[in-house]
Amino acid sequence: MNQNTMNVLEFNKVIEEIKKYALSEKALEMIDNLQPSTDIDIIHNRMSETTEAVAMLKVNASIPLISMTGMQSSILKAQKNMILTPEELSSCQNLLEAVQRVRKYMSKMQSIGPKIASYALSMYELLELAEKIQRCIVNGRVDDRASHDLARIRSRILIVEDRIRQKLNDILRSTAYKGMLQDSLISSRNGRYVVPVQRKDMRKFPGQVIDTSSTGSTVFMEPAAIALLQQEYDLLQLEEKNEVYRILADLSEKIAEHQRELAINIEVMAVYDFIFARAKYSCSLDMKPIQLNRTGIIEIYQGRHPLLGQEAVPLDLKIGQNYRALIITGPNTGGKTVALKTVGLLTLMAQCGLHVPVAEGSQLAVFSNILCDIGDGQSIEQSLSTFSAHVKNILMIMEACNESALVIMDEMGAGTDPGEGHGFAIAVLEEVFRRGATILATTHYGEIKEYALNTPGFENGCMAFDIKTLQPLYKLQIGNWGDSNAFLIALRLGMDRHIIERAHEITYGERANYEIETNINSVLDQEDLKIEMAEKAEMQEVYKAKESRERNSHYSKKNLKVGDRVYVSTMQRSGVIYEEENGRGEVVVMVMGKKYVINQKRLTLEIDRQDLYPENYDMDIIFESKENRKKRKTISKRHVEGLTIEKDE
Repeated sequence: MNQNTMNVLEFNKVIEEIKKYALSEKALEMIDNLQPSTDIDIIHNRMSETTEAVAMLKVNASIPLISMTGMQSSILKAQKNMILTPEELSSCQNLLEAVQRVRKYMSKMQSIGPKIASYALSMYELLELAEKIQRCIVNGRVDDRASHDLARIRSRILIVEDRIRQKLNDILRSTAYKGMLQDSLISSRNGRYVVPVQRKDMRKFPGQVIDTSSTGSTVFMEPAAIALLQQEYDLLQLEEKNEVYRILADLSEKIAEHQRELAINIEVMAVYDFIFARAKYSCSLDMKPIQLNRTGIIEIYQGRHPLLGQEAVPLDLKIGQNYRALIITGPNTGGKTVALKTVGLLTLMAQCGLHVPVAEGSQLAVFSNILCDIGDGQSIEQSLSTFSAHVKNILMIMEACNESALVIMDEMGAGTDPGEGHGFAIAVLEEVFRRGATILATTHYGEIKEYALNTPGFENGCMAFDIKTLQPLYKLQIGNWGDSNAFLIALRLGMDRHIIERAHEITYGERANYEIETNINSVLDQEDLKIEMAEKAEMQEVYKAKESRERNSHYSKKNLKVGDRVYVSTMQRSGVIYEEENGRGEVVVMVMGKKYVINQKRLTLEIDRQDLYPENYDMDIIFESKENRKKRKTISKRHVEGLTIEKDE
C-alpha cells in the first residue's frame, strides 16, 4: 500500500492505539508490521478472527495471556547449550502454565469462536516438564526437593553452620577473650565466620585474620576452634554449588529438547495477544465487522473517524453503483477533508482485518491501492509551492491508479490561478476516471460542480451548512452541491449590503438584491424546505430507486415530453419539461419559474403529461407569463409597432 497514503490518513495513530492493548513484545512487533492486504480471503480471515475475539471478550474478558518477556532469548540460550538461570526457568514454567489456562479457556469458548479456539489445539502443555520445573525452582532458586543429594548437602550445611555458631557464641561468652573482643558480634567475611578482635590483641587471640575494619583498629579473625568446621562448611558449599549447576543443566537440556514445542507455544500465544489487541480496540469504540466486495462499492452508514471517537459526526456515503466519482463541495471547515479521510482510513483498517466504526449494512470495497492528495504538502526545504506539491502527488497518482484503485483528492485545482485551476482539475478527473479508478474529491470551483452534474459516472455531494447559525453541520448530502455561502455569511456578520451586491455582480455577471429582510429570510425558508424534504427521505428513496434502475440499464432514454412532471435528483425538486432532449441527452426543465439545462439521466418521471392536462392543452399557460400571452395573441391578429415579447432563456 502507498506509504504516503498511510502517513496522510494517519494510519500509524491507529496502530499506536491497538498497541496499547498488547502484552508481549512479539505481539507489539506484529501490530507494528500490520499492513492492509489486497487479498479478500486473507482479509476475511483476519476480520473473522477479530469478530470471534470480540464475542469471547463479551462473555469472559479475562483472557489468560502473559507477556512472555525474555522467553525467546531463553530458548535460544538452551539451544546453544547454555545454562538457564532459575528466573529464566521460572519464565518457561509460567509459559507452560499459561498454555494450560489458554487451552482450557478456548475449550469453553469453542462454540463462540471456533476458528481462533482451534489455534489452541496446536499448543503443547508439556506437563512433565512443567511439573519438573515447578518442583525444582521455587521463589527464584533451586529448591531442596530438586534432588536427594541437594537435600542431604543442605541439611548437612545447616548442621555444620549451627555447630560453628555454637562455638563462636562460646568464645564470645568466654572470660578469657572478653578483653580482646571489640564487640560481642558474629559476622561473616568472604564466606567465613569471624569475630571482631582489637588490633592490639590480635597476636594473643588464637586464629587467623580474615579482614580488617576501615579504620584499622579492629581485625576480624576466624577462631582456630572452628577451623575444621569451616573447612567442612566450605566443602559442603562447593558440593551444593555443583549439584545446583547439575540440576540447572539438566533442566536447560530439557528446555532445549522441547525448543520446537515451546517456540510454537510462544508463536500461538503472541497470535492470540495480537488478535485480542485488535478485539479490545474494536470494543473501545464499539466497532463492527463490515461486508467486503471486489466491485468498488462503498456504502457507509453512520461512519465515524476512529481518531475522533464519539465526537465525530456520523458520515453516510455511497459510491460505486450508479457513479464512481463523487465531488464534494461546501464551505471551509465544513468537514469535507474529514469525510475524505474517514473513507480512506476505514478502508485501510478494513483491509487489515480490523473492525470499523460504522452501522450495520455498511460495506467497503477492497482496493489494490489507495492514493491520496490531501493537504498542501508545501515544503520550504524543497522549495515546493502548494500547487507544485499537488502536481507532484497527482503525478504519483497517475502512475499508480487503475480500475482497482481508490483515489482521494482534496481541494482540486487549488494553489494556482482559478481560471487555470478548474481546467487542470477537470482534466485530471477525466484521466483518473478514464483509468477506471474510484474517485473522492473536494473542490470550491463551480465549473467542477457543473462538470460532475453533466458527466455520466460523476455525482455531486455537499457538506450541510446551517445559514441560521453560520455553523457547518458536518453532514454529507449526496445528489446536491454546496455553495461557499460567503456572501450570505458576510452579510449576516454586518458587511454592507451594497458591497455584497457588487461582489455578486462581479462574480456572476448579474445583479442581485441582498436586502436582509427579503433575501436572508428567503434563504432561511429554503433551508427549512431542505430540512422538510430530508424528512421525506422515504419518498425520495423511491425516486432514487427508480433512477437507479434506469441508470443501470445504460441510461436508456426516457422519452420525456414537453409538459411531463419530473423529479430533478440533483436539485431535490420537481419541475416540468420545457424542451425535449437534444443530441447531447440534455433536457430543458422549468423549476420554480426558472429554466435549467439538465442531463436526462438526472430526471425521473413523476407524472406523465397526459395525466396532468386535457388533450390539446395550451402549454403556454404553464410556460409563458400572462403579459406575454396577451402580446402573442395581439401579434397573431395584426402588426403593432414596438411590441416585443421577452423570452427567458
